[in-house]
Amino acid sequence: MTVCATETAGPAFTIAADGSYAARLAGEGEARFPERWTLDGPEPYAVPLPLEQPEEADSEVLPLTDGRVLIHRRVAERHAFALLYPTGSGGSAGPRTGELALGGIEAREEQRVTLLPPAPDGRSAYALVAGGGTSTVWRVAGGTSAPERVAELAGSCSGGVWLDRAGRMLALDRETGGRVKAVSVDLGRAGEVSPLLQIAERSDDRLLLADPDSGLLLIRSDAPGEPRLGWGVLGSARPVRFPECLRAAGSSAVPFAVQPGQALMPESCAVALRLGGDAGAAGDAGRGGDAGLGLWRPSEKRLFELRGPVGWLGGAGLWTRDGLLRLPYATGDEPCGVLTATMPQPAPQIRVMPTSVPAQPSPLPAPPAAPRPVPLQQAPLTGR
Repeated sequence: MTVCATETAGPAFTIAADGSYAARLAGEGEARFPERWTLDGPEPYAVPLPLEQPEEADSEVLPLTDGRVLIHRRVAERHAFALLYPTGSGGSAGPRTGELALGGIEAREEQRVTLLPPAPDGRSAYALVAGGGTSTVWRVAGGTSAPERVAELAGSCSGGVWLDRAGRMLALDRETGGRVKAVSVDLGRAGEVSPLLQIAERSDDRLLLADPDSGLLLIRSDAPGEPRLGWGVLGSARPVRFPECLRAAGSSAVPFAVQPGQALMPESCAVALRLGGDAGAAGDAGRGGDAGLGLWRPSEKRLFELRGPVGWLGGAGLWTRDGLLRLPYATGDEPCGVLTATMPQPAPQIRVMPTSVPAQPSPLPAPPAAPRPVPLQQAPLTGR
């Protein structure tokens, strides 16, 4: 699966790197608790992970591929991290919850601390601390000791998108000089920073989603004169393109999943987008917001707009390699459900041949030239 960086607060429903587990902060008001979903079995099921005290509404949860759930809590100016997991039965109350404390990070009042999307290795977890003119990336789980600082950048960063399967290359949206540009951070080289998006000199260029298999990038930029969704290919000489069908979806459209396994075929990747609404936050079971679902491929000039499922959680979901889109939902009647959808097939194009000329088979198209491996920021914006 491919995980995106949301443009608002952390998602209410987070799926592990391999799609095996998911986690959310369930409940309402002062009765919130972490909840882990198992997604790789015959049927999805949820396990509550409550502790003696309910969780604050601003706590964040992130699932690991071993079934444990990382939780991030804010206590005054300290941000604490712990791993939660179900233990033996607690009798009629259900399974008990075990907790392994991982330490914390001190942050000033003007700094914000957020969990980054699940790391590709499934065992590590990272947090981003931004504010006060600098940003730092911390490994809060999966390292030799936790937490540990792994990168420091000038400027205020947000977002967070993984660019490879090894969990080494991380993309962040960095604001410096009043402009936002996506940069890549090499965690294997002490946080070395390189430009990633430079569509125009005075444009704000954010990376929303990336697929490591095909190199497909989903971008939001105001280089065309207004903030629009566009797409490009990492390392390609071709320009970033801004399809009209994505412009018609509106400024609130956010891509959240890309079909994996399409190596060297970025234009054939199916992309899922949340269209408008809030898609239902944690605790909104049965209401589901008013978000719609958009399905699109770069090779097609049409965006298929569908109605999102009732109780859709956080506008989240994942594509499988065989082209199935799985959307989690929770309602009063079904507190743990997954709806499966597929990419609609475009209508066939019928070509009428002249009656005076016998129809001839069309020649096979010439194979496309291999793209020159140059950074995406060097690709021109002209010629869209």
